[in-house]
Amino acid sequence: MVLNSQKFCSSCPYGNPTEIRSLEQALLFFVVPGLLIPPHIIFILTDDQGYHDVGYHGSDIETPTLDRLAAEGVKLENYYIQPICTPSRSQLLTGRYQIHTGLQHSIIRPRQPNCLPLDQVTLPQKLQELGYSTHMVGKWHLGFYRKECLPTRRGFDTFLGSLTGNVDYYTYDNCDGPGVCGFDLHEGENVAWGLSGQYSTLLYAQRVSHILASHSPRQPLFLYVAFQAVHTPLQSPREYLYRYRTMGNVARRKYAAMVTCMDEAVRNITWALKRHGFYNNSVIIFSSDNGGQTFSGGSNWPLRGRKGTYWEGGVRGLGFVHSPLLKRKRRTSRALVHITDWYPTLVALAGGTASAADGLDGYDVWPAISEGRASPRTEILHNIDPLYNHARHGSLEGGFGIWNTAVQAAIRVGEWKLLTGDPGYGDWIPPQTLAAFPGSWWNLERMASARQAVWLFNISADPYEREDLAGQRPDVVRALLARLVDYNRTAIPVRYPAENPRAHPDFNGGAWGPWASDEEEDEEEEEGRAQSQSRGRRKKKCKICKLRSFFRKLNTRLMSHRI
Repeated sequence: MVLNSQKFCSSCPYGNPTEIRSLEQALLFFVVPGLLIPPHIIFILTDDQGYHDVGYHGSDIETPTLDRLAAEGVKLENYYIQPICTPSRSQLLTGRYQIHTGLQHSIIRPRQPNCLPLDQVTLPQKLQELGYSTHMVGKWHLGFYRKECLPTRRGFDTFLGSLTGNVDYYTYDNCDGPGVCGFDLHEGENVAWGLSGQYSTLLYAQRVSHILASHSPRQPLFLYVAFQAVHTPLQSPREYLYRYRTMGNVARRKYAAMVTCMDEAVRNITWALKRHGFYNNSVIIFSSDNGGQTFSGGSNWPLRGRKGTYWEGGVRGLGFVHSPLLKRKRRTSRALVHITDWYPTLVALAGGTASAADGLDGYDVWPAISEGRASPRTEILHNIDPLYNHARHGSLEGGFGIWNTAVQAAIRVGEWKLLTGDPGYGDWIPPQTLAAFPGSWWNLERMASARQAVWLFNISADPYEREDLAGQRPDVVRALLARLVDYNRTAIPVRYPAENPRAHPDFNGGAWGPWASDEEEDEEEEEGRAQSQSRGRRKKKCKICKLRSFFRKLNTRLMSHRI
């Protein structure tokens, strides 16, 4: 049965009528007399919030709003994200694995001539085609070296937030090394000097409320709220710190205050949705972007590992969906969901189509979330990073001659999870409630040995990754290595260019922002091609070339370890 939105409204406000492929999908839309409106989509992304750091996971941190929204909606307890910032954000907005965007390695640093590939249609661009008004508030961290990379050129009608990955919550200053500091708060494509001094979590929630107050509920809305919280630096308004004054660990105390402040910001956003008439036709998605940073107050307990690792503590995400449109509410879903799935899921909710035929790695998981059906996803490629430091004990022989186990990679197929290379520090770290770490206590949960390069776990039976089965099940290891080989055949070259001294904020009025012209971009690409074709060729020793050579050496020796 094919329904057309023209039959439901003769003057749809969102461009050409979109075909509704089933009565079920038509009923999902909020119908008012003479008008069919797709659901408003509010995607809330937090930064570095640990798996343990929400009330409904037994945390000592107060998150009453998140607890209530999750309890009334669907908790996603088999939900995966990426271990660091840029990869999660790129996969959310493209629906593609890192190996298909060239962003397999690390993050996009402020001085790198790099950004989300310009040839790919982003989620907000797709929603704009479907008649949505699109707005972003918060942290971008997907590159900005050219104006074409900015959020307002990648599908967002408006933008207020930071372009880099780490700014002061009040001054919005960001330093990317000694003496390389600049201001980073932007409104649209302009530097928002006048907004300095306001705590970012509160500023962003206030901006969301203003967008809702000025927007008509009769036009579909996509709001992407990417809080800076709770990434370092650990800063919070004093009134939130007071609640945790008895918490012995200072970092944990500040971190807890930031989480609770963010929780109240979500409460204010939810209240604004109700006040301005959006709530009844809205889908609210809450997600963390990676595991918590355990040395900065975060906790992923009882999961293994932390931010920046491919253990469950780095890639198992906090997530839930809250919506009056859910068919089965107040439950926990264990359907396998990955952050790439939001692209096709939200496009389908909006009345569009997106699938593997479009080059996507994500699946439409709305039936699994809303109705409790089986997830169409059966496996996840966590990543293949050929540039990360190769594991000392890995080899092609150790990978049955089909895969070099020195290469950092991780994949889940069904109940099985395989890691190769160096997955990152594999500690189990209890919540940091003590003021310091006594050595004997700390060593109790230290990873016993790193003299290996292959690990295999049955994640369903052993979600804490304590029993390595690689030696007992070589047949499963070989099968999953073969899947890595299959994925690697589809990978595009890694794009991780040398940092460019031209990006220094001093050359841009003291603020971080685009610095490269089209001509400079052509030069960078040509230089990259020449470098890969003939690394030994002697280059012109101009001053700028020497600086670039210096930064390339830094990339090789240090950048892989910096997050």
